[in-house]
Amino acid sequence: MMEEKLKAFERLLNIMDELRAKCPWDMKQTMESLRYLTIEETYELSEAIVEGDLEEIRKELGDVMLHLVFYAKIGEEKNAFGMAEVLNGICEKLIHRHPHIYGDVIVADEKEVKENWEKIKLKEGGNPNRSVLEGVPKSLPALVKAIRIQDKARGVGFDWEKSEQVFEKVEEEIEELRQEVEAKNVDKEKVEAEFGDVLFSMINYARSIGVNPEDALEKTNKKFIKRFKYLETESKKDGKQMGEMSLAEMDEYWNKAKAL
Repeated sequence: MMEEKLKAFERLLNIMDELRAKCPWDMKQTMESLRYLTIEETYELSEAIVEGDLEEIRKELGDVMLHLVFYAKIGEEKNAFGMAEVLNGICEKLIHRHPHIYGDVIVADEKEVKENWEKIKLKEGGNPNRSVLEGVPKSLPALVKAIRIQDKARGVGFDWEKSEQVFEKVEEEIEELRQEVEAKNVDKEKVEAEFGDVLFSMINYARSIGVNPEDALEKTNKKFIKRFKYLETESKKDGKQMGEMSLAEMDEYWNKAKAL
């Protein structure tokens, strides 16, 4: 089995070498030109995972793997790094950050594993002033960034003890938002700030009860799309036009979609 995996990986590396040497499009690519394509491929993999489509996941993993090999090939051409350096680098990192497997550290559960991971990261690089949050990419979408920020903070013990406490914070933030919205002289910047606090606290609560807020929101998006398309198609069958129906009429179709 291992020999088959190594043979398949070697085949991909050889194909990449050949494409880079002979294909006009592949020869022209740079890390910068591949970046947005990689982001697109990652989102396609994410969508396949949300859909639970294993065959599509297999295909998208291949696309992502191709991009990883492509970057390593370009790195090799620049005499900066090659695939061996990339793979050995991650191997060394995994060994170093799993002292409970490759050392004599004892952990009770996955929570302690994550806490140790963050503490070890802080010690890496030799910078004693390194922030816990430095590992959060600035270009992440805001919702995903909030999840990572909270995970990082939790990793060093900055977290609520109980999910009930987090929900109390959610209620507190909602009340502060309501007060700003209903203020005599509404300050848009304050409303925006309080709304952001509500979202951040909701993400924190989701994390505290074991729900990934990004996944939850995406599933709700898909559910809304499905119901709205039902509303469109069924109302059209009845000779009605979107934009000309009353809200009550549209609600009838919406409730039928929910029942299905």
